[in-house]
Amino acid sequence: MSDDCRTLTGVAKKQRAESTPALVALRRMGVAVEVHTYEHDPRRRSYGMEAAEALGLDPARVFKTLMIDLDGSLAVAVVPVATSLDLKRAAAALGGKRAQMADAAAAQRATGYVLGGISPFGQKRAHPTVVDRSALEHPTVFVSGGRRGMDLEVSPADLVAATAAVTATIAR
Repeated sequence: MSDDCRTLTGVAKKQRAESTPALVALRRMGVAVEVHTYEHDPRRRSYGMEAAEALGLDPARVFKTLMIDLDGSLAVAVVPVATSLDLKRAAAALGGKRAQMADAAAAQRATGYVLGGISPFGQKRAHPTVVDRSALEHPTVFVSGGRRGMDLEVSPADLVAATAAVTATIAR
């Protein structure tokens, strides 16, 4: 395994220094995960596409974590990086009436992560979560590891189970 791709089995001291709340949460749940790191370019604003390009991945397997305001409360939507979120479908999937993108500062406060590093795992508190159904088409998917320049590779089933998510077609 290369230096930029490590498994959590037999965690070394060097890897503990890279720990994030997302990794801590996955360890507690016993979820199999591989950590992939890359050098984040601070000039990039499309964090998910940057991850796909830097790691040489098909963008359909790399998912972005978006915080939405669902009827006045925060929720999580996880969609492929090359797509957009359909807010109406996300609201319906989560049993809400209306959704809009959450305020960036509110998203950061609620999750404990910075934009571009928001992970669906290990947030300050659990939020209702919907994962785009396309994740189920892949053996593994990649999501933010809790900081820019770190992605976590997990099975779609583990992504759904660890976040208590529902799945639905929410990407367009």
